[in-house]
Amino acid sequence: MSEQITREEMEYDVVIVGAGPSGLSAAIRLKQLDTNLSVVVLEKGSEVGAHILSGAVLDPSGLDALLPDWRSMGAPIKTEVTEDNFYILGPAGQIRIPNWPMPPLMNNHGNYIVSMANVCRWLATVAEGLGVEIFPGMSCSELVYGASGEVRGVVAGEFGRNPDGTPGPSYEPGMVLAGKYVFLSEGVRGSLAKEVIAKYDLSAGKSPQKYGLGMKEIWQIDPAKHHQGRVTHTMGWPLGSNAGGGSFIYHLENNQVYVGFVVHLNYENPHLYPYMEFQRFKHHPMVADLLKGGKRVAYGARAISEGGWQSIPKMVAPGVALLGCTAGLVNVPRIKGNHNAMLSGKAAAEAAHAAITAGRRGDELTAYETQVRDGAIGQDLKRVRNVKPLWSNYGLIASLMGGGLDMWTNTLFGLSVFGTLKHRKSDAAATGLAADFAPIDYPKPDGVLSFDRLTNLAFSATNHDADQPAHLRLTDPSIPIGVNLPQFNEPAQRYCPAGVYEVIAEAGKEPRFQINFQNCVHCKTCDIKDPSQNITWTTPQGGGGPNYPNM
Repeated sequence: MSEQITREEMEYDVVIVGAGPSGLSAAIRLKQLDTNLSVVVLEKGSEVGAHILSGAVLDPSGLDALLPDWRSMGAPIKTEVTEDNFYILGPAGQIRIPNWPMPPLMNNHGNYIVSMANVCRWLATVAEGLGVEIFPGMSCSELVYGASGEVRGVVAGEFGRNPDGTPGPSYEPGMVLAGKYVFLSEGVRGSLAKEVIAKYDLSAGKSPQKYGLGMKEIWQIDPAKHHQGRVTHTMGWPLGSNAGGGSFIYHLENNQVYVGFVVHLNYENPHLYPYMEFQRFKHHPMVADLLKGGKRVAYGARAISEGGWQSIPKMVAPGVALLGCTAGLVNVPRIKGNHNAMLSGKAAAEAAHAAITAGRRGDELTAYETQVRDGAIGQDLKRVRNVKPLWSNYGLIASLMGGGLDMWTNTLFGLSVFGTLKHRKSDAAATGLAADFAPIDYPKPDGVLSFDRLTNLAFSATNHDADQPAHLRLTDPSIPIGVNLPQFNEPAQRYCPAGVYEVIAEAGKEPRFQINFQNCVHCKTCDIKDPSQNITWTTPQGGGGPNYPNM
């Protein structure tokens, strides 16, 4: 269809897809190196930051490298970590894990509790001040390839298709934005990056990428219970043996706390309901006491890349580079990836600048790949590379004991007692048959501490034009009812944190599968966890999706 559409074309030196920390860092660094370079950043959210959701405790090393004077530049980074707590929870109590046995890399002192949405908004103003063009509300729906098979650009700003995909009366075909190089900084499981990884076989020889589903609420709490700068992480209850994961509670300014919960998506029991595990967690006495008398003011969710060092694909192909979470640069035990995202953007910019200066275009930026793997990012990820596979393959206690030992030997001697462990299977393939597991009885949300999905979804300000084509696509529409329902009790009903997927059972009729794409918060869990790999997440029209205020 796209071959029949005539589009205008604009040429840049570098085209960047995604205004997250990696994309904005790349744009800033390019302009630092050469103010004459033409750089454009395309963001699918209604504004920069609208689709940014992260914990977040920020390791400032990436920002220090990019903008050494950020402390005097008005950055929205004010709350330094003052207290660092780790607990293992049981149903009615908790055990604190002391800090002293943990390797230094786990220490959060010197880091900052931030809203990455607001940090990205600030980075955008820095980038624009340097002359970067930033266009929010511009989804990139297609890659554009050159005559030699290189990525040479993207299609952005296509609007007005009918629900069946045909051009409507107000159809706008969008533009081709072409560049000497294209940077994909779409975040986890980006649709364009997924195409690039498959087309150029960039994951060959790597472990499967692993993921978690992170859900987060912002709470306004009683000032008497607020301790600005306090960081708390938990493991254990309510997940137990059902799934890996844990929680975070961060006290930021203005008597607010970030309350988050992560469920590793390699869980086997298809009856597991990650969102309800999060809601149940808030009824733990330690958490309930903190939140009592407060109110939830925001909600959101997103997938997290957890594969680490073993799962990073080749990050370059002709004309294109994968940045930040698109490449999977999260340090799982530290629960941090923003510093590596910024460092990757900086490294990609430096490689592209050198190539353009040398008169090159459309080739592989091998210097970027080398810098990521041999530099600070690689060092950060290699030291912790066995924590996630130990957890996935042998459980929480093995991860705590073996992973802790492994991080210490890597820190002290630069070597691992385990070598490099591999991830065994994808998160989709890890899903077991429903008949092999007992259903889980979840308490009904009380509307005070816990909430149903649709009520909480309203606090994400999610919106999509209902007249556009559904951006969640089934390869085979018969699979949800014909395969997933009898074999897995159709887990899409539960793993989606926004209530997008429903199985509608009406008296006297066959069940049917319904996709409420308007609810989608762009977490991409469905693309990852569907056991039949039948769901593909694509970009909706620009501006659709959540509108996070200060996640």
